[in-house]
Amino acid sequence: MPTPGDGQQPGRRRRGRRALVISVVAIVLIALLAWPIGLVMWADGKIQHTDALSGAKGTDGTTYLLTGSDSRADGGVKDDGTKGARTDTILLLHVPDHGPTALISLPRDTYVEIPGHDANKINAAFAWGGAPLLVKTVEGMSGLTIDHYAEIGMAGVKDVVDSVGGVRLCYDKSVKDPDSRLKWKKGCHEVHGKTALAFARMRKADAEGDIGRAERQRQLVSAIMGKVEPKSLVLHPSRQVALIDAATGALTVDESMGMIDMGKMALAFKAANGKGGITGTPPLSSIDYRPGGVGSTVQIDPDKAAAFWVAIRDGELEPGKVGGMPNA
Repeated sequence: MPTPGDGQQPGRRRRGRRALVISVVAIVLIALLAWPIGLVMWADGKIQHTDALSGAKGTDGTTYLLTGSDSRADGGVKDDGTKGARTDTILLLHVPDHGPTALISLPRDTYVEIPGHDANKINAAFAWGGAPLLVKTVEGMSGLTIDHYAEIGMAGVKDVVDSVGGVRLCYDKSVKDPDSRLKWKKGCHEVHGKTALAFARMRKADAEGDIGRAERQRQLVSAIMGKVEPKSLVLHPSRQVALIDAATGALTVDESMGMIDMGKMALAFKAANGKGGITGTPPLSSIDYRPGGVGSTVQIDPDKAAAFWVAIRDGELEPGKVGGMPNA
């Protein structure tokens, strides 16, 4: 029977309620979907691009080359009169078709063959020819074709760390280093951008030099990724905007890389730093190799290098740490 006063049957009224609920759910879903889609479109328009890739024939898997540029022009480091840009951070990130993802640090003093130049420290390739020459140098050294390139200005590190609310970092020594301006009390601390940048740059106060710095840089990347929780960010749009604004402002990427590719790269970073990933350096034979004319360099073990890069490419290494300080 109709309910007095409403002129509707109970079934029709229930159907009306269901229709209303379905409409509300649909609106919520559309809003949740539209936000990230709009965000991606907005962010894609902010990305800075550069010609970096060599156009070499592709190799198996997906390989990213990531650098930290310490250009004095961006305010990231103390102006010491150095012109142009150098790179204190060179990371090769490889996602094989099968097997563990690997994040391999290449010390900036690694002695390598540089196309069109005499052999020198790998950092020289970036100083002489920027991203394109560095990409070709790393490809020649590793046998892996670089599919995507990303470069972060050191000044941008502060902004990215601050946009995620700071990170927790650990170091087992107390440090007061005038070059990086790092003041650190032994242990773990919650830090913001300025200190995180110094933490990533400090080298001379570390007995392991570039090897120790590479470990801290990977720790910083892992700490940032640990703060970027997608579920949490969806509920805080303003944090999404701040993080992407900081990241796109700090990053320069290859001509074909978009936000989706950057997202895949971030997931690969997270995988490499997880329990099932690989982190470290190539096998090293010396951190004081002196070939003449270029001072002290880091030498990749010539007897192990070729097999190492093939194993990285094919995903054949066991998860865990690789390389590191050579045996005495």
